[in-house]
Amino acid sequence: MEDRLGVQVFERTSGGVRLTTAGAEVLRTSRHLVETVDHMAATAKDIGRGEAGQLAIGFYTSLSAGNLRASLMEYAARFPKVDIRTIEGARRCLFASMERGTLDVAIVTGEPSARIVKAMPLWSERVMVALPEGHRLASNNIVYWTDLKDETFLLSQRDPGPEIQDILLAKLAAPGERPKVISHDISRENIKSLVGAGFGVSLMCEACVGASYAGVVYREARDGNGPSRISYATYWHGDNDNPALAHFLNLLEERYPLLSNGD
Repeated sequence: MEDRLGVQVFERTSGGVRLTTAGAEVLRTSRHLVETVDHMAATAKDIGRGEAGQLAIGFYTSLSAGNLRASLMEYAARFPKVDIRTIEGARRCLFASMERGTLDVAIVTGEPSARIVKAMPLWSERVMVALPEGHRLASNNIVYWTDLKDETFLLSQRDPGPEIQDILLAKLAAPGERPKVISHDISRENIKSLVGAGFGVSLMCEACVGASYAGVVYREARDGNGPSRISYATYWHGDNDNPALAHFLNLLEERYPLLSNGD
């Protein structure tokens, strides 16, 4: 070692052997290298078991309440060494990110469809009406669709706004009659701010009600068959070999089994 390093590592005397200053540094560095290699090996094993690493999750719903928030919290508690990276974006952008390999899984509204990615149906959420707190319907615990036919609806152009508009039209559109919809290219948070300012009413997924906005109250939307609901599903690529993804999918299947009613 001394020949290879070109320095004297040990000082040899008749009284014994001791480290030189250079030798002490070699020993310190060697211990650090051994610890680093041990840590690297342990980390690699954790990643291989899905107990460490990264998981990129895409969505466009609210995290203020609901099943997605609860699922992320439970996953983080089970696998605290996995770094969860969240990406919010439109449905098409999320699927494009999965194609590029920068996103592991997308949780979006809508029934699973036949695609090149795999899909799993998850939960459903009630459709809620966001009303100004002084609105004539704000004192009701439940709002029926027929009560809303003369209202001005403020909807976001961003997902899941178009799907919610489809629900609205299915409930209130009739031959020669369509609900008044003003479409905004703004976030659902700013839509709620407009509602609170008295510009109209809006429709939201149930997960959005966890965040309070000045002047806004939420009421369940119903018809004669009960609450109106919107479904969620998760999508991923079957060739994604990220072990952290496998654990996340197992958790979702455990929490929302396919044979349940999806609520």
